Amino acid sequence: MKKKHVLLDIARSLAILAGRDLKQSAELTTADAYQWNGQNQCLQPVDKVNFIALDLLLGIDNQKSILSQNTEQFAKGLGANNALLWGAKGMGKSSIVKALHADILQKSASDTSFRRLVLIEIHREDIQTMPSLMRCVAQADAQFLIYCDDLSFDKDEMDYKALKSVLDGGLEGRPSNVLFYATSNRRHLMPRDMVENETRAAIHSSETIDEKVSLSDRFGLWLGFHNCDQQTYLDMVSHYCAHYQINVDAEELRANAIEWAATRGARSGRVAIQFVRHLAGKKGQSLF
Repeated sequence: MKKKHVLLDIARSLAILAGRDLKQSAELTTADAYQWNGQNQCLQPVDKVNFIALDLLLGIDNQKSILSQNTEQFAKGLGANNALLWGAKGMGKSSIVKALHADILQKSASDTSFRRLVLIEIHREDIQTMPSLMRCVAQADAQFLIYCDDLSFDKDEMDYKALKSVLDGGLEGRPSNVLFYATSNRRHLMPRDMVENETRAAIHSSETIDEKVSLSDRFGLWLGFHNCDQQTYLDMVSHYCAHYQINVDAEELRANAIEWAATRGARSGRVAIQFVRHLAGKKGQSLF
């Protein structure tokens, strides 16, 4: 697979030098969101983005405030930082990216200071093709927020070097109309045991570790997402029920929500919305 990516990159470079480009399956003016197909080197439009409204995301007010300001600055063509959203599962890391994109699209309808903001999702296995994606959008008349969910690297993987070069320090660098957001359960994008093993085994362990850990340093923003307490979880459940107009006795809702979380061994926004979907189904309602 890696050899295939290299050959595609070479083919694209030769095509550019020849004054042409590899085919794309969509024009960049037809949609507000796309998925990048690294194997075919093309952008595929997403007609409807699956997102939760920004005001429904509770328990992460500080993260919302910081990332919202950063994203709005970028959407206006101002200075902004790449962002790494790391931490607990189900606490809104990926949801906040899609929600902010939708929020800015709505604001831009009445605020001309915003430029067109396009969301592009790139999968973890296509990270090595990031340089091709950058070249694809660099000359387009829009701001591109490239987003990778659940990004991490395991032992012996070298794709992280391509990402480091793209984020900062490569010869081409990052185009001014591109910003990169990534979510991960790992703060440094590497498994802890990998760093510990290299500490014991490497001759120059500090240099080896620095090279891998420095990837996360290429992100100007680090935002941590942590498991919520019981009251925040219950507030999430109540907020979802109010939004979707699910009528239920407050004490019954509390007891059932606590039981639901206990059976899953976690309290998070994801667990809260899963419980509310279950509750809506029992009452003959649909959330979507």
